[in-house]
Amino acid sequence: MRRSKPQPYYLYIGLFVLGLILALGTAAFLWRSQANFSPSKILPLPQHQYIQAYFNHNLANSYTDPYRKITRPGDNLEQILIDGINQAKSTVDMAVQELRLPNIVQALVDRSTSGVKVRLILENTYSRGWSEYTPEERAKFTTRLTDKYADFVKFADLNNDGQISQDEINRRDTIPMIKNARIPWVDDTSDGSKGSGLMHHKFIVVDGQTIILTSANYTLSDMHGDFDSPNTRGNSNNLVKINSKSIADLFTQEFNLMWGDGPSGKPDGLFGSKKPHRKVQYAVLGDAQVRVKFSPDSRKVNWQQTSNGLIGTAISAAKKSIDTALFVFAEPMLGNLLDKKHQTGVRIRTLIDPSFAYRNYSVALDMWGYVTPQDCALGDAKPWAKPIKTVGIPYLPYGDLLHHKFGSIDQTTIITGSHNWSNSANNINDETLVVIDNPIVAAHFQREFDRLFDDAILGPTAKVKKTAKTTCSAQPQKSQPEKPPE
Repeated sequence: MRRSKPQPYYLYIGLFVLGLILALGTAAFLWRSQANFSPSKILPLPQHQYIQAYFNHNLANSYTDPYRKITRPGDNLEQILIDGINQAKSTVDMAVQELRLPNIVQALVDRSTSGVKVRLILENTYSRGWSEYTPEERAKFTTRLTDKYADFVKFADLNNDGQISQDEINRRDTIPMIKNARIPWVDDTSDGSKGSGLMHHKFIVVDGQTIILTSANYTLSDMHGDFDSPNTRGNSNNLVKINSKSIADLFTQEFNLMWGDGPSGKPDGLFGSKKPHRKVQYAVLGDAQVRVKFSPDSRKVNWQQTSNGLIGTAISAAKKSIDTALFVFAEPMLGNLLDKKHQTGVRIRTLIDPSFAYRNYSVALDMWGYVTPQDCALGDAKPWAKPIKTVGIPYLPYGDLLHHKFGSIDQTTIITGSHNWSNSANNINDETLVVIDNPIVAAHFQREFDRLFDDAILGPTAKVKKTAKTTCSAQPQKSQPEKPPE
């Protein structure tokens, strides 16, 4: 019998080192993701009288995820929404792209049963329950949808018998829960179309007085973490609660534009580009100023009067620093404004979600001194003459995303909402954008940015350095720019 050739000793050493690295990495991740950061070590920041800010990775607080029973650092964004709903005496208006958290729906059902007027607007892509899809429809799912459906099955299977009963559907599948309770709802097909770009709002108005707006969809992955992936802790998101009748009136007006006559009336709701131009509105709350702008706007509207224009106005006012934590950064005009501020000595730091930071439409490329195919195609390529190294991606648990859409300017002004920094958000989608001028509110966002930036991975990857170009003439003729996200 032939003996197998002995393996070199260095192979075993290599395997040992690799195993050690993985073990240390896992230990480090678990240390970061569990509640080892005691609230007593990091003190909570004071909240503003009228405007409170929360973060699902806030290291000064901790909570136990109600579905997976995992205790972790952060503010329970879902519970803040539920508490707001539970306080309603007369009305609850909710507009959210995706609603998959049954505890929120149960709060709506309870309020509706008690006589509170509840109205709900959804994005049509997410206005069906998972259990409502037929086997034939599920067979045509993309890989992503197939995975999400499998995650729902595990989430809904409360007795772990491998079957989803009607009782479990009634307790876990949010859209059937809404329909069973006869809560009136519409989606963005209620205008008689096949749907707008995206009904991307994520806000609640309670009793015409309190507004709760967030960057998060009402899903496990956006707030707590994927049900079947215990290492995930939820996409990084923020939530702002504002107590102001004047601001609530603005959000109610936006809601009513989309609601029209409601589910039993004419198809006269207005979504997307069918909406009229809404100007920037101002309100003063104590020592804070709030600017509110809703998207979209027609491309015929002067850019400075759009939501991206409002972001640009806030950026242009910077004197010392601009820190941004963005899911997507695909608006080159905003990148050009940042470049101008950089040239005057303003410190620029930018974090972008890893899945978008290196795309060929990402403004990060310009900031690193490269051109993007999108810029070259539009004829407005402006790679930064003085590239910066303070642009990159945050360290995140595998499976989680940087879902923020915020900027912190001079540590006194905050830009936030559902509005991604993209042309699609500006000209196609239903979006919320608020700019808040107040150092107390800004301190919360600045702490979140510093947390993310502390161990961020900065600068272009080796692949970007090898393939990206510094001039449009160097772009391959057959190169086609990727379509920026919505």
